[in-house]
Amino acid sequence: MSRLPLIGVTACTQPIGSHAYHISGDKYVRAVAVAAKGLPLILPSLAELIDPADILAAVDGLLFTGSPSNVEPYHYSGPASAPGTAHDPARDHTTLPLIRAAVAAGVPVLGICRGFQELNVAFGGSLHQKVHETGTFMDHREPDNEPVEIQYAPSHPMHIEPGGVLAGLGLREEIRVNSIHGQGVERLAPGLRVEATAPDGLIEAISVPEGAPFATANVFALGVQWHPEWQVTQNPDYLSIFKAFGDACRKRAAQRDAQALKNA
Repeated sequence: MSRLPLIGVTACTQPIGSHAYHISGDKYVRAVAVAAKGLPLILPSLAELIDPADILAAVDGLLFTGSPSNVEPYHYSGPASAPGTAHDPARDHTTLPLIRAAVAAGVPVLGICRGFQELNVAFGGSLHQKVHETGTFMDHREPDNEPVEIQYAPSHPMHIEPGGVLAGLGLREEIRVNSIHGQGVERLAPGLRVEATAPDGLIEAISVPEGAPFATANVFALGVQWHPEWQVTQNPDYLSIFKAFGDACRKRAAQRDAQALKNA
């Protein structure tokens, strides 16, 4: 019987009381276990202590999660953030090089919300820090002071681009998704592909296409701006994304195990 693929789940750094913690949301690790059928492993943001190569040697896939914090704008030559903006430098220094290394090595990657933005920034893209203040896009933030079930409910339609990863999963040309973000893609990184857009034109999903110069051929590397991990088993569109990610991780696990037996 094949083993569960080991899927690294990125952690944010956050003080709780007098101590620093590395934490990841229950909805992410639960979606890995239930929908991707993998074994979630929370990865601490310790870039100064753990080399990306050592992480990639241990895992079969990587989930880059959402977060209360934003990527520090100097990583994409953006202007300074507004006072009070939450940042997590330890996470930035861990995830950005890890994404580049994972894609180059052919390790499956799924980025959600901040993870989607990290995928764009890692390869040279930039971000709108406040989408709702651009004068171009609608307000993509969740409604304040509403129960979490309402905040994470589908709130707008999304157009799926033909010929991409999402279309290949069987998603319809238009689906509805939740919207819980204040930032978004400003300039798409060179070499990335647009997978989906909101009605206002804001990019909602991106991928690394076959033939990208910085990627291993046929790598599964997908980023989505919305939150498919939320009640993932109740939404067929969300579930299909995690199933595809899990399948890619299982394929890598089988390849690694076969190579280990060959080398034994």
